[in-house]
Amino acid sequence: MSHTVKTVAEIAGASVRTLHHYDQIGLLKPAAVSGAGYRLYDERDLQKLQQILFFKELGFDLKEIKRILSDPHFDRQDALLKHRKLLLERQQRLRQLIKSVDHTLKAIQRGKPMDATMFEGFDPSQYEEEARRRWGNTDAWKESQRRGRSYTPADWEQIKKEGGQIIGRIVSVMDRGPADPKAQEAIAAHHRQIDQRFYTCTPEIYRGLANAYADDPGFREFYEKIKPGLARFMHDCMLIYADSLDA
Repeated sequence: MSHTVKTVAEIAGASVRTLHHYDQIGLLKPAAVSGAGYRLYDERDLQKLQQILFFKELGFDLKEIKRILSDPHFDRQDALLKHRKLLLERQQRLRQLIKSVDHTLKAIQRGKPMDATMFEGFDPSQYEEEARRRWGNTDAWKESQRRGRSYTPADWEQIKKEGGQIIGRIVSVMDRGPADPKAQEAIAAHHRQIDQRFYTCTPEIYRGLANAYADDPGFREFYEKIKPGLARFMHDCMLIYADSLDA
């Protein structure tokens, strides 16, 4: 059975313009074109479109999706199982974030200060694909991948807990200037976790990370959701700290 581009757009919730673009870049070409010039898609095309949308949802760019789907060893069932695993992990993280929001709302109502439980569920690794695209060919990225593969689920839970506590410390000193000793102590803990848990974080790399926090929409949005102004505050603290490492 063949479907027109309009029908496929309605089924998948994508725009006709998007499907035209996928055809133009060779990502999803229709099975046939009618005598009148209309694109016609079959069942295999719909299956491939679903994979494209799954990979997009998980942060892959179109160039990499095309490379993955063009691999002769690509296994659709295996890919779906991996998608399911990643989506379940995201679901769990969202549940934790909801708990964090509920805890924070109760704290606001009772006039309580910020604490580590209000940062549970925040996980910068959700931007792993963004980071991979930015630094995927660097030694630091390769080192982080080697270390990451050695961690158990319990290790990752501990790392996330540490990260939440560190971000909590940084938020608690935002009323001070980025050069304030307390702010620098908090950002030092941030640098130390990266250096000890993920990769050797030189001053140059830490400056690059600082700029990403301030300039990259994905990273900036993540930290701004925690507290408005946090991304820029961390950026300023990190640059000052990186300069101190060079001193």
